Amino acid sequence: MYLFYFRFCFFKNFPNYYILLYFSVVESIGGHVDGFQRGDVVLPVFHPHCEECRDCKSSKSNWCARFADDFLSNTRRYGMTSRFKDSMGEDIYHFLFVSSFSEYTVVDIAHLVKISPEMPVDKAALLSCGVSTGVGAAWKVADVEEGSTIAVFGLGAVGLAVAEGARLRGAGKIIGVDLNPDKFELGKKFGITDFINPALCGEKKISEVIKEMTGVGVDYSFECVGLHSLLTEAFNSTRTGSGKTVVLGIEKDLTPISLGSFDLFRGRHVCGSMFGGLKPKLDIPILVEHYLKKELNLDSFITHELKFEEINKAFDLLVQGKSLRCVLWMDK
Repeated sequence: MYLFYFRFCFFKNFPNYYILLYFSVVESIGGHVDGFQRGDVVLPVFHPHCEECRDCKSSKSNWCARFADDFLSNTRRYGMTSRFKDSMGEDIYHFLFVSSFSEYTVVDIAHLVKISPEMPVDKAALLSCGVSTGVGAAWKVADVEEGSTIAVFGLGAVGLAVAEGARLRGAGKIIGVDLNPDKFELGKKFGITDFINPALCGEKKISEVIKEMTGVGVDYSFECVGLHSLLTEAFNSTRTGSGKTVVLGIEKDLTPISLGSFDLFRGRHVCGSMFGGLKPKLDIPILVEHYLKKELNLDSFITHELKFEEINKAFDLLVQGKSLRCVLWMDK
């Protein structure tokens, strides 16, 4: 859910390398901040891009060796020090280094992307996490070629974003796999050409059905749920010799995975994908440009728009599988 909400708070010790935001517009900047100025329209992103470390300078990865390994600190450069206090003087802590669910927030420049002021803020918010992750997985990680066949396991927002990315890359056949039959009609908006409901496969495995549909298996498969059994099926659904499986879901218990060693030996690949392989400051502006040119479908991801007071209804829609992305407006 998007956009922004926070209880009334005070900012203290406005730090170097940080920027104060109001509804994704730069309100003021701390010391040593380069590349941003007051009034810039920006997108806060959970995945860091410091632009200075070896990985950030490399084209091989979107990892940030300087900051990305730190999952525990409250702020990137200042450990557990909070930059927020509520009206009672109690600390309010940042969430994922961004705290974008607020009217005002303080964000490290490693987590900010400058975007075109022409970009609508409700559409821009989609690019801060799930949609970019899916589109990037097809674009940057898999590097889907024109005419390729792909299978997407799990048609939530991330899975449908994979389909959208594959559509943009010119994929010939995009197979969606989901237990919710309503996802097929929705998926057509993002390029889904075929649909498999595992509940209707009888005794056949999903991978067997996919191989029957394609003859040899798909060129690329994407696991977007986080289930070990589904990852195995995604891997087995790819073609021998060159098939590639991209893992976007995380098993909730972080259990090890087991794949056939002989299948790996014969040329199948499997790889992970953090934020779709995107380098935020470089690649998100490209996605914004595609949207402004009416090439990237973001509008269809927003299935509901509610007042902030209806936030519990938004959660219900999410749990019921009826919502992809719900925008919560504070001023409507």
